[in-house]
Formats: sequence, C-alpha cells, structure tokens
Amino acid sequence: MGSRWRDGAALLRLAGDVRGATGSGPAIPLEIAASYRARTRGLLGRDGIEGAILLSPAGSVHTFRMRFAIDVAYLDGGLRVIAVRTMRPGRLGLPRLRSRHVLEAEAGAMAQWGLRAGARVEVVGAPSAAYGRGGRRPK
Repeated sequence: MGSRWRDGAALLRLAGDVRGATGSGPAIPLEIAASYRARTRGLLGRDGIEGAILLSPAGSVHTFRMRFAIDVAYLDGGLRVIAVRTMRPGRLGLPRLRSRHVLEAEAGAMAQWGLRAGARVEVVGAPSAAYGRGGRRPK
C-alpha cells in the first residue's frame, strides 16, 4: 500500500469484505500497469484477459476501442473497493474522488470472485520500484 509497483505479474487475493472475513477465494492472476505507457494501453487491442489488470495510479477509465465489456473496481489507497461497475465498450467511466487504483477484469469476473464495495484486496508478489534519495526512481 505504501509501496509503488512496477509493471509486471503478481497475484490478487480478496483480503476481506465488509464483515471482515479474511483470505477468502483463490489467488487471481494479476497484471500490474504502473508506468504511463502500460496504463495508457491497458486492455486495448486485446480479446480478453485471464485474471485482472491493476492500473496504478488511476482514478477513472474508459472503454473506447475496447473489444469486450469489463468489470471495473475503484480502489482507495488502502486497496479497499470503493465501487464496482460493469462497462460496455465505448463508455467513459466517471472519476471517483478517493480512487487511487483501478482494477479491470472481464465482465462478470468480479461478481464470480465475490468482489464488491467494502472488500479489501491484496497484491501478492508484485514487483516494487525502489526509490532513491529525493523520492526519485533509480535509472
């Protein structure tokens, strides 16, 4: 949560829901899109995704030029789900004020995982970006 991620592969786990349950559900394959280029590309040009993609930082998304409908979960800085929406291609999502990250998956996947507002997720095995002095990324 306090760390920054790099582009790469990781796992997503449902850490808890509104009742405080922990560790429920399987590990979900996750792609992390942390660079500007990876966030801009997102799911464009793909026919689907196995698992999910995490855009970080992000507060809103669009589905222009996408080939399939997606589920979108807006996450706060603590990886708690603010809202979950399904978006058809050609739509512009409303920005969420407290959103720091956006999780995208194929339409219907998040309901299957039991992901809903109030749940918290964990990112496991994510590549992190180490910061040098002055908060700058090493080159």
